[in-house]
Amino acid sequence: MNLKKFLAAIMAVAILGGTAPAAYADPETAMYAEAEADERSEREADIYDAGTDAIDDEKWEEAIRAFTTVAEMKGSRADGAIFWTAYALNKLGRRAEALKTVDALQKGYPKSRWLNDAKALELEARQGRGESVAPSSVDDQELKMIAINSLMHTDPEKAYPLLEKVIRGNSGKKIKDRALFILSQSSSSKSQALLADIARGNSNPDLQKQAVRYLGMSGNGRNLDVLAGIYSTATSATVKKEVLHAYMLSGQKAPVLAAARGEKDPSLRKEAIRQLGIMGARAELVAMYGTETSVDVREEVIQALFIAGDAVKIGELAKGEKNPQLRKEAIQKLGLMGSGTTATLLEIYRTDTDEDVKEAVINGLFLQSNARALIDLSKKEKNKELRNRALQRLSLMNNDEALEYMLEILNQE
Repeated sequence: MNLKKFLAAIMAVAILGGTAPAAYADPETAMYAEAEADERSEREADIYDAGTDAIDDEKWEEAIRAFTTVAEMKGSRADGAIFWTAYALNKLGRRAEALKTVDALQKGYPKSRWLNDAKALELEARQGRGESVAPSSVDDQELKMIAINSLMHTDPEKAYPLLEKVIRGNSGKKIKDRALFILSQSSSSKSQALLADIARGNSNPDLQKQAVRYLGMSGNGRNLDVLAGIYSTATSATVKKEVLHAYMLSGQKAPVLAAARGEKDPSLRKEAIRQLGIMGARAELVAMYGTETSVDVREEVIQALFIAGDAVKIGELAKGEKNPQLRKEAIQKLGLMGSGTTATLLEIYRTDTDEDVKEAVINGLFLQSNARALIDLSKKEKNKELRNRALQRLSLMNNDEALEYMLEILNQE
């Protein structure tokens, strides 16, 4: 059946409506009717699934054929099939046909749960045809944002006051976030000025957080200057942390490193060091560790090196750090970094005489779930306390090899 006949059939259903089947005369007839209905429903589901597979594979013509068949069956999936037919037509650039199909869905199934998706598709199809859809003519807020986004690309001057009205008005958080994102994509001076104004705090705190983030994501010099100004004047540690996060998004190591070295607020200094770890700033962190005297700050640097995946430097600290607290911290991080650090941990255990260090290594191997290494240690260890510590860790493992070894020890006793 061609598309014209397909649409006509849908309209006929809308106009004429369905008629309720008469009650079946006997149980046997009812049984056969039920079996037939089940078979029909199963066939409908199979064809519908074939259509969705075609959509996933972007085989639009194949999808249209499958969904047209489902729509003609007028079953429970007919409205969804009509929507997907319109979707595939739009993908093929056959937008006039897609719009007619959307119209048929709206008239034939006025209570369908697909109508919101259909409205968005209709808006997309109209814009694809070059039609200018005025946001004021759209009632739905989500669709209005789609229209404003399209207008922003074609006529930023007209779109700007609409976006400002949404952001400054009483719309919900989701809509305001969407408007702010659209604003951040514009290079117009008005849009950038409004984004900067919101980032400085001239709006609610949630929007300020998003605006700061978008400034970082843009990465241009003008926005980075705005971020620097916000950081220097902000009194809120929360806002300053957002700026540090924005610097990370834009790959700006220098201001983050400056905060990590010189920030007076311990929480901000900690956040800056963490962001350096996320940025993979290994060289900067290693240099900072060498000049830092605070144990607490050095511990934060070890954590950042762990985030950055610098197993080499953490291994050096695990072997040679003079401060016991920091050394144990480095050993723990080696354990958390996986089996690739096993050799380093075993070397430390073999060469070091400090029982606390050896216990830290046992804990590190436990964090690796390295039953084999712990079994080997317990077999060779002469120190009863260290051996018991290794056995205790093995007993906590859900590991067949560990269980077998524990049973072996029990049988010996």
